[in-house]
Amino acid sequence: MRLENPFHEGELWVQQRVGEAIAAQQNGQIIADTIPKGALKFIEQQRMVVLGSVDAQRRVWASVLFGLPGFVKPVDPQAIEFDLTQAILNPYDLFWTNIQTDSRIGMLVIELATRRRLRINGMIAQPTSDRLHLTVLESYPNCPKYIQRRQVFNFDPPVVKPQAQPQVGQTLTFEQQQGIASADTLFVASAHPTRGVDASHRGGNPGFVQILDQRSLRIPDYAGNSMFNTLGNLVINPQAGLVFLDFDRSRMVQLTGQATIQWHLDNVTDATGGTSRYWDFGIEQWFETDLPQSFHWEFLDYSSHNLI
Repeated sequence: MRLENPFHEGELWVQQRVGEAIAAQQNGQIIADTIPKGALKFIEQQRMVVLGSVDAQRRVWASVLFGLPGFVKPVDPQAIEFDLTQAILNPYDLFWTNIQTDSRIGMLVIELATRRRLRINGMIAQPTSDRLHLTVLESYPNCPKYIQRRQVFNFDPPVVKPQAQPQVGQTLTFEQQQGIASADTLFVASAHPTRGVDASHRGGNPGFVQILDQRSLRIPDYAGNSMFNTLGNLVINPQAGLVFLDFDRSRMVQLTGQATIQWHLDNVTDATGGTSRYWDFGIEQWFETDLPQSFHWEFLDYSSHNLI
């Protein structure tokens, strides 16, 4: 069912500030409390999903969970089951402890090869050692803008390697700075105190994320669907989580920290495509772990919407 009031006060405030309230109301009609019928099979085909969660200190984290097709499966339009026996689990990911204290999560189901994506926000219920059950509260598709196409393949036979202990820190290493400076994809998690957690995608040509120093990044806010789910959350709660998949080094870097929105920066290079908006991200902590060794990623092409 379509939600009558899909936006909270932060989203409404941003929509008004940037003059996109009418477009937001029109686009917001796609937000429902059920998964679109046409997306049910799409979810079941995926090998990865992005998850947002909140830890006991109210910090927000973004995670990526990998598995065999079918490891995430809709039970019905309002419920999803995770079969953890078919997932490639990283036991050190804070997601697993976060859902023990806060059941709210955001999920982005994204297929990089086809640029299809679906956002689902909800609550984890009935967790067991091999199953998670997600009750859907909000669901809606996103446009394919700024997604770089990559094809993922499973090695056959699969590569089995125990997950190494994560590296942890507060200041970016030289290698991490290099990886982020050349990244074309990131995922962001944000949260509202009462409306829950959201997971989203950001993409651009390599270099679209600026490294201001060893503990802060600057990310452009390109034109999107006018709903401003992420910025709306950040207006109310600046805590956010980022995750970068370093496909070359086969590593994943998760960052948690606070975001500060820059509403209008002088921009002689037009790096935002005309919005003049950025958000600066101050790093409080990072975790770095391996990507699954049983997957191989092949780059296909950049989005035609990327800014030069």
